[in-house]
Amino acid sequence: MKIVGLRATPVSVPLQAPLRHANGCHWGRVVRTIVELITDDGLVGLGEMGGGGEAADAAFQSLKPHVLGLEPTRLEELRFRIANPTASLYNNRTQLLAALEFACLDILGQAWGVPVSELLGGRLRDRIPFASYCFFRYANPETGVREVRTPEQMVAHVAELKQTFGFTTHKLKGGVFPPDYELEVYRAIATAFPGDRLRFDPNGVWSVEQALRFARAIEDLPHEYLEDPVFGINGMRRLRSLIRIPLATNTVVVNFEQLAENARRPAVDVVLLDTTFWGGIRPCLKAAAVCEAFQLSIGIHSSGELGIQLATMLHLAAVLPNFTFAADAHYHHLTDDVIEGGPLRYEHGAIAVPGSPGLGVKLDRDKLARYHELYRELGPYPYDRDPLRPSWVPLIPNDRWADPADDRIPAMRSVTGPS
Repeated sequence: MKIVGLRATPVSVPLQAPLRHANGCHWGRVVRTIVELITDDGLVGLGEMGGGGEAADAAFQSLKPHVLGLEPTRLEELRFRIANPTASLYNNRTQLLAALEFACLDILGQAWGVPVSELLGGRLRDRIPFASYCFFRYANPETGVREVRTPEQMVAHVAELKQTFGFTTHKLKGGVFPPDYELEVYRAIATAFPGDRLRFDPNGVWSVEQALRFARAIEDLPHEYLEDPVFGINGMRRLRSLIRIPLATNTVVVNFEQLAENARRPAVDVVLLDTTFWGGIRPCLKAAAVCEAFQLSIGIHSSGELGIQLATMLHLAAVLPNFTFAADAHYHHLTDDVIEGGPLRYEHGAIAVPGSPGLGVKLDRDKLARYHELYRELGPYPYDRDPLRPSWVPLIPNDRWADPADDRIPAMRSVTGPS
């Protein structure tokens, strides 16, 4: 069995409403590239990569000489062909490799009649718990989705997610407003849902001093971890030495060199594994084993996935003995998916691990075509353009930085140093 074809299709799938980030806005849609590998016996393996467009298509087309003719079992050879570690200064193909690895594993599972989780050592659990992923967001008149900006609006949003999907862990994506204001919002969630677990992620935009004050202010909450409050492994290490709550990251420990440094001189407590950022499911398994050996915790990160990558996350979580945190996913913010049967379903805050051979998901060709046309119409989203925050530098607490639509926010005192 050999790979004889490769297709890459960029798609845009609408979100329920534009989600606000520290570094910009999703603009109401996610952009992904769907990858298909075709074998000489007619099997089609699916992969997925963040982003899309002519550049992604050209990148995958350029890899054809390295992929076509290869047996899908030759995953280590594929890794060296595409992202040779000894030539890492000259390429950055990790996410391309991940999409191809997903597709190869999907092919092998189909060929051998087993789910991918069985190829990875066998599942330890059949359902994967997820955290709510709560964003400040703009309203979307087309879907009737309301704005989320105030503490009251955020509590109502979390309550709706909890009732609809069954989440009992809630993650708030911050870095949009001044830290003290977001602290007020975060504490409102804790007060409204006293039996639930919490986590917070400001996307690394704070100074160490800002993060120190915020961390000390949440020590009394049922807080699992503070994710990427500052950027850089040295900043995380400095902050970790000053606080009493766990730190997590998906930005400063995303490869094995950084993992080795973190094991030698810990800067973070929870390594958030991403099947795209790490180059596939198998590298995440290896990283999880290293973390287990060094007694570092792991979680599963979300990079705005559709159902194909979500399936890789489910199969990964199913086989990890040290998977103890609910996984992250943007998935419940989507309006649709490109897989048959529509979006995978949550029950009691969890999603079942697919039991069909391979990844267990199939492409809906009509939706793939529809959302490819939407991508061609809209193009990549202007991720760093937020109309109410033309300058999103978070360390400048003034009226220009804050939302002019809410006169409470400019009056909030910013965090400038430890108390």
